[in-house]
Amino acid sequence: MPLTDSSPAAPLGRRERNKQQKLDRITAAATELFSRRGVDEVTTQQIADAADIGTGTLFLYARSKSELLLLVQNTHYAEAIEEGVAAAAACPEPLDAILAIVEPIVECNRRQVDNGRTYLRELVFGDPEEPHHRAGLELIQQADDAVVDVLLRDGSLPAGDAVLLARTISAAMFVSLASPLHLRSTDAEICADIREQVRVLLR
Repeated sequence: MPLTDSSPAAPLGRRERNKQQKLDRITAAATELFSRRGVDEVTTQQIADAADIGTGTLFLYARSKSELLLLVQNTHYAEAIEEGVAAAAACPEPLDAILAIVEPIVECNRRQVDNGRTYLRELVFGDPEEPHHRAGLELIQQADDAVVDVLLRDGSLPAGDAVLLARTISAAMFVSLASPLHLRSTDAEICADIREQVRVLLR
């Protein structure tokens, strides 16, 4: 039987700790400023000042304001997806389980509506080689994978069809979030709209 390494992870060195502390300060500063003012009204200089670092240092962690928004939103999206996957596990019906995954993502995206719409635009049209953009795409894939798991529960759907259906559901969710028709809608109204789309897709 192969031995498993159960020893605790080695503590971070001073350089790594300093890097993580700076990243944490940048994330906190950008989160607060974007939430309070909106991404369009915030400058990278203001974020650097709030994080108590130089702009040159800031650009080592994110090369543009768009990347900073992705950094911030990705952190919140990861938490939303984790919450949704946990909630879905307790839902026996596929429609309810899928909406359990969707609802925290909708809430996360709409905490600041303009920021959420800009985030979606950056994911679609931004540079996929940028690290925070790539991380955002990986998060979308995580959510799709969670939906695939729900669709495969009863064994009635081929795996390939489940993957395509999950991508279609994801597209429906993001189109609903980005649609000008929903600018003044509540989170509950958007989730109800997505629920109806998913209901038809599952049928």
